[in-house]
Amino acid sequence: MFKKRYKLWSEDPYFDFETREELKSIKDPAEIEDRFYMDLEFGTGGLRGILAAGTNRMNIYVIRKATQGLADAIAECGKEAMTKGVVIAYDSRRFSQRFALEAALILAKNEIKVYLFDELRPTPELSFAVRYLKAQAGIVITASHNPKEYNGYKVYWEDGGQVPPDQASKISKHILSHEAWDDIEPLTVEEARFQGLLITIGEEIDQVYLSQIKSLSLYPELSQKEGSSLKIIYSPLHGSGNLLVRKVLKELGYTSLLVVPEQEKPDPNFSTVPYPNPEIPSTFDLAKKYGEQHNADLLIATDPDSDRLGVVIRNTENQYVQLTGNQVGVLLAYYLITQKKALGILPPKATLIKTIASTDLADALAQDQGVQVENVLTGFKFIAEKEKELDEKDQGDFQFGFEESYGYLAGHFVRDKDAVIASMLVAEAALYYKQIENLNLLQVLNKIYEKYGYYLEDQTSITLKGIEGKKEMAEIMTGLRGADIHSIAGIPLERIDDYELGIGKRLNNASSEDKYLLTLPKSQVLRYSFVGGGFVMVRPSGTEPKIKFYFSIRGNNPDLLEKTLHDVRNDLLGLVSKILGKPLD
Repeated sequence: MFKKRYKLWSEDPYFDFETREELKSIKDPAEIEDRFYMDLEFGTGGLRGILAAGTNRMNIYVIRKATQGLADAIAECGKEAMTKGVVIAYDSRRFSQRFALEAALILAKNEIKVYLFDELRPTPELSFAVRYLKAQAGIVITASHNPKEYNGYKVYWEDGGQVPPDQASKISKHILSHEAWDDIEPLTVEEARFQGLLITIGEEIDQVYLSQIKSLSLYPELSQKEGSSLKIIYSPLHGSGNLLVRKVLKELGYTSLLVVPEQEKPDPNFSTVPYPNPEIPSTFDLAKKYGEQHNADLLIATDPDSDRLGVVIRNTENQYVQLTGNQVGVLLAYYLITQKKALGILPPKATLIKTIASTDLADALAQDQGVQVENVLTGFKFIAEKEKELDEKDQGDFQFGFEESYGYLAGHFVRDKDAVIASMLVAEAALYYKQIENLNLLQVLNKIYEKYGYYLEDQTSITLKGIEGKKEMAEIMTGLRGADIHSIAGIPLERIDDYELGIGKRLNNASSEDKYLLTLPKSQVLRYSFVGGGFVMVRPSGTEPKIKFYFSIRGNNPDLLEKTLHDVRNDLLGLVSKILGKPLD
């Protein structure tokens, strides 16, 4: 099969000259097989892959086919859905603008209206625009924080959230129904505009989006009066956050803001960082340099599509300390809950939503404050879906949501993680505690730890590429599922939740197990909860060739946590190595 596909792509004139020449230059049969043995999979978030020619890569032909599948799914919804149209945004990655236009012109060929942003924009603004324009769907061309070799295609539905699983399945079936690769042609730009099917949008959406973000400020007067006292260094990491993050902060009063000049402009090669991911400490090297020069209080960085935010705080010894995603999530949850309480505006059904991979410290904090907590599967789409469900059933009033991988959301106007919103909230929280309580955010975090216990989180990923990698990931999950595990590094387990089977079990002792049904959708995830708090979780990534291991250690003595974490990690990864029968890289 893959040889037949390779022959078509490398010889048929439907594929452009560059594509054919690229494929003809490949000498390694294994490389040809990897490019063509499968179609790049359309999951619940869409597509993501390496930029190259082939059915298992990201290129204009894969974009065309995916968009034709989306067009078929929209047409199935009727003429009104086609008229409501699709909003399209893109980031600074290679071919993002071209892919966005290609998708727009395929939709137009199917008589579906398209709203295309005039320049790169944050992913959360796309979510907002779908809701604001009452569109049927949205597309954003991005690979988020992945390396420069990647790009992606994320699909949103009419509620502004990532396309739900049932709808994603329909789109996927339509994509797969188009077996041929050389029969999908886009409309021309001129014809699409003439027919009123291609509409450019931009600043008018920005203004409404930013006004909504500013409405989330709890202390706008404090920001206007004292905002200039908070010195902020910001890096958009060569991506789409630059204009809007700067604009919202300056309009609120944070005028002592400097953008890292080397990382300000769009750059598809992300030439100043190893990966454009604010989770990686080295992405803050330049920001720290400017922070030290200007004695900055706060360093922030957004990833290329500006849906993730990294935060670095200057401590009392004038050292810069990077916060984890869990720490930022807990700080923002604490700030919003306690200050809304103090202002008398916390609603009776106030609800915090987080993922099962995120720290249980947030659960303890929220429950102590009388706030409902909802835990969902990993992936911000599940947070957005839960927010929608709570709203429709009047079961909760969403206040804040977060995941450990640097994603945060407040407000009801966006249905995805939003680093523009998070930038504003972090700046306001830092200003409030500096001006009102004479504390930095690290000191606030320590207050939280002292009250609810100390938590230390970390994550380890093992990269397993290609066909063999998929087999090894399945082997790991099967091996762990079949292992008789009652403790990790000597710490006893309270329960094991197997989300693929939909069953959890309490480990009372070696001979007694109480089983119970899990309520979340089935997913290839194993979560081991320790007696006394904390957990270990294992899941293959849905967007990268990796299997991820999440560690959360709780204790009353912070000095012992690092060693405990080290021991737990080594014990678990040692078991994984045994399952694979080889040492881990």
